[in-house]
Amino acid sequence: MLLSGDFARQDFALGRAMTESLIEATAERLFGDHCTPRLLAAAEKGAFAADFWAAVEEAGLPRALVPEEAGGFGMPVAEALTILRVAGRHAVPLPLGETIAASWLLAGAGLALPDGPLTIAPVGKDAALALERRGDAWHLSGSASRVPWGRDAVAVAVLATHQGVPMVACVARGGFTVAHGSNLAREPRDTLDFDASLGADAVAPAASGVDHASLRALGAAMRSLQMAGAMAGLLDMTTKYALDRTQFGKPIGKFQAIQHSLAILGAHQAAAGAAATGGAEAVGDGLRVFPIAVAKLRTGEAAGLCAGLAHQVHGAIGFTYEHSLHFLTKRLLSWRNEFGNEAEWGLMLGRHLAAAGADRLWHEITAA
Repeated sequence: MLLSGDFARQDFALGRAMTESLIEATAERLFGDHCTPRLLAAAEKGAFAADFWAAVEEAGLPRALVPEEAGGFGMPVAEALTILRVAGRHAVPLPLGETIAASWLLAGAGLALPDGPLTIAPVGKDAALALERRGDAWHLSGSASRVPWGRDAVAVAVLATHQGVPMVACVARGGFTVAHGSNLAREPRDTLDFDASLGADAVAPAASGVDHASLRALGAAMRSLQMAGAMAGLLDMTTKYALDRTQFGKPIGKFQAIQHSLAILGAHQAAAGAAATGGAEAVGDGLRVFPIAVAKLRTGEAAGLCAGLAHQVHGAIGFTYEHSLHFLTKRLLSWRNEFGNEAEWGLMLGRHLAAAGADRLWHEITAA
């Protein structure tokens, strides 16, 4: 017999499922309508998809993590971040994850949120920017490398330290110079040089618990979800090709060797997807680093394996620019190295477990 509390829990669970389903459906429809091979090819040549971004912004997706009182949706973290899984499946060539992270960072510090695409800095493990107080104003200086979409951002949410306190600064375009760079997928990864004078309303202490390590963990969780989505898209594309392509009078998907490759690809995609979900939930649970490290490590490992298997099944056509496969595989091989690669997160996990000791090994694993 169900008690009133049981009904309440069921209603809550149903409400969350419906919300998440609606978010995914909205993102799927929006990305599916706009993210065409032609748009992806134009993005690789440096064209920013302004109309696509306007549609994404109109849907409110970049502010999914921002509290309602700050002009956002105030959605639960794990549900909001499902947007990035869908974006990864479509290889969306926009700074959506970066704008979500920047908006979250600025809103947590109580700063105003600019409209338009945003990004975050620094993203490197050892990068640091100098923030000094000069009377009633602030001055930010230094260089940040490999900043995603720096050239296209209307502002950068910068995390810097002043007298040992993590501070957030909103630096508008014009407060930094840009040296263009890119990753393997030809997404902008720029070097930004800062020499900016900032008003008191553009700088504030970061939210409690937010520092460089937690921002890097958030980035790792986001890339894990994007990779999980890209692998799901890769599996769909490869399975369809195996069923459509015929050899010796029958679909190549009927051959045992191809079935074996698809099974391995599917197994890694499923495991990576589960790990990425755990990482997203850990973001909402106080940015617990252990599950996020597991997510980035597992999705990064699967990224290389799945990209290789997909190209093997597709054969020569998969290596042509005209085929869309490379839009996913190049992103997988790029994202696995951003916000820490498998070696970095694996080392962190090893040190954490070694410090915990043998008696707590099982507890640490199950607690994650």
